[in-house]
Amino acid sequence: MEPRSRGAAPGGVSVSAVLPAGGSGERLGGATPKQFCAVQGRPLVSYAVRAMERISWISDIVVVVSPENIETMKTIIEKYGHKRVTVVEGGITRHRSIFNGLKVFAENEFSSHLLQKPEVVIIHDAVRPFVEEDIVSKVVLAAKEHGAAGAIRPLVSTVIASAADGCLDHSLERARYRASEMPQAFLFDIIYEAYQQCTDYDLDYGTECLHLALKYCKTNAKLVEGTADLWKVTYKWDLYAAESIIKDNLSQQVCVITNVKETLAQVGFLLPESLKSQIKVEAISVSSSKNDSCLQNIISGQCYNFVCVNDKRWAIQETQELVDMLEKSNIPLLCPVVLILVHLDIPEYNSFSIGMEDLTTIKTFARETKKKNILVYGLLIQYK
Repeated sequence: MEPRSRGAAPGGVSVSAVLPAGGSGERLGGATPKQFCAVQGRPLVSYAVRAMERISWISDIVVVVSPENIETMKTIIEKYGHKRVTVVEGGITRHRSIFNGLKVFAENEFSSHLLQKPEVVIIHDAVRPFVEEDIVSKVVLAAKEHGAAGAIRPLVSTVIASAADGCLDHSLERARYRASEMPQAFLFDIIYEAYQQCTDYDLDYGTECLHLALKYCKTNAKLVEGTADLWKVTYKWDLYAAESIIKDNLSQQVCVITNVKETLAQVGFLLPESLKSQIKVEAISVSSSKNDSCLQNIISGQCYNFVCVNDKRWAIQETQELVDMLEKSNIPLLCPVVLILVHLDIPEYNSFSIGMEDLTTIKTFARETKKKNILVYGLLIQYK
């Protein structure tokens, strides 16, 4: 996917991200680590990378994987057109892997290509695919002010402690506690110093980055209320839930492209209004041949459904330009893109009928685009 043009980061700081992806996926079961399991035909880690990649102000994305999966990760990056991504060899534990990811910004001997050290670094699990820019922005801003920040969610279940005999010892007051989630963000110098001072015990058995910043740098993290979609894929049934969410998201947005004069066909302008009560609609009135920046941004935002309303005779050339834009974006690599061509036959202004030549052209065009995972449908409306 082509990244969007670089925007300003929250608070004007430089920002990079580290995604630990070296887990073995024991709780998931099966031979494939969960971060490499396919969801809708695409590895889970690719969704997490894409989520970070779509945020234009994140300069570099470091993915940390186990040594045996380095080539697999590089293949994923190439196949799905990921940009600004560096693959790093992980350690034997989560903390050691994150430490390795941080080192590429600070230690020349660790990487053949030292990345520019950011002011703020985001740490986010590779198996949390649904993170949005809003929560990332909030933790980055909080990290800039407080030195460290992390997303939290209310506890779903009460936490209890058992005694040595297996009986209940005590329980925690659920209202006072929160579940620590991702993303988390830190001033780079703070979290890097914390990892440098870590004991082997913390590196081997610890799991909470915010705790390291508190323990070794006396940095008390700001806790930011997160959204319900920050959950982590842990068990096999989580993969099915992730797939369901992705399918639902794909069907919840449509871009209506209108290239007609309002005086000729009100339907081209009324269509978005009628759809808004059911799904998210992006409506633009442009010629695709102009490579409109608004349309480019919508495509970069991973929209998979397009309705093109036109009063020209099938406008295959303009449609081909839109197909080229979609193909260049790499989004059809993930899921099929649906492109519905609505042609308005307005006898008052146009007079044409569909002949065999037109049908042959349309069918040939649709067959060729299907090979690119773009499904083209045509609809002729006689508008009176």
